[in-house]
Amino acid sequence: MSTHTVLGQEVRMPVRIRLAHAFMASYLVPADAAQQLIEYSGLRVLRLPGGRAMCSLVFVEYVDGDLGPYNEFGVSFMVRHHTADPGVRFGDIRALATNQAGVFIHQLPVDGDFTLAAGRGIWGFPKELADFTVRHAAGTRHGALHQDGKLVVDLTVRQGIPTPQRRNTASSFDAYSHIDGVTRCTPWRMEPSGLHARPGGAALALGDHPIADELRSLHLPRRAVMTSTIAELAMTFEDAVTV
Repeated sequence: MSTHTVLGQEVRMPVRIRLAHAFMASYLVPADAAQQLIEYSGLRVLRLPGGRAMCSLVFVEYVDGDLGPYNEFGVSFMVRHHTADPGVRFGDIRALATNQAGVFIHQLPVDGDFTLAAGRGIWGFPKELADFTVRHAAGTRHGALHQDGKLVVDLTVRQGIPTPQRRNTASSFDAYSHIDGVTRCTPWRMEPSGLHARPGGAALALGDHPIADELRSLHLPRRAVMTSTIAELAMTFEDAVTV
């Protein structure tokens, strides 16, 4: 079991999140624009039918976990696993259908100093400090993110229908990050409870911040392909490896 020292405190691996709340909106965007945005990582976006890629915007409130309570906003893209054979026919579609794709975390603002230091130092996540106004109450979820006095995003997600889940089920995938010229891969396990999902269901407003300008460059459609809300979420983060 490895340990890391963060701001004078010892963090033992794996890091466990015992309770979090989350809501997310996913969009199909032009794959070429998405690839251009994440080219610095050395990873390749999953190319879906119609020359599209999957971009997701997510607000998470961490209530009980090894890094303490904090809020987080993420911009992520579905990407090919770094070990995938690019010559496999329909490999991207198969990877998406079988949960074998990776998730690249492109932006990850937070509102806590400790999680910022841990995220950057342990996993290489691109965490930066920002200001959050978030509501995770049942029905309609809302999150607004500001940084340096500028609005980044304002996202409202309407709750969908319950998604059946088996007890004691979890999903595992690899999360990719890149800072300081290094791309890393982190095994990530999620155990959601109280999951609701629906097509559409999101209202998104972009502000005047550079992250908002990045999102505009993706030509986000007015309608999300899917939204989801998670009432209770447990997670486990392993150590990162350099790829």
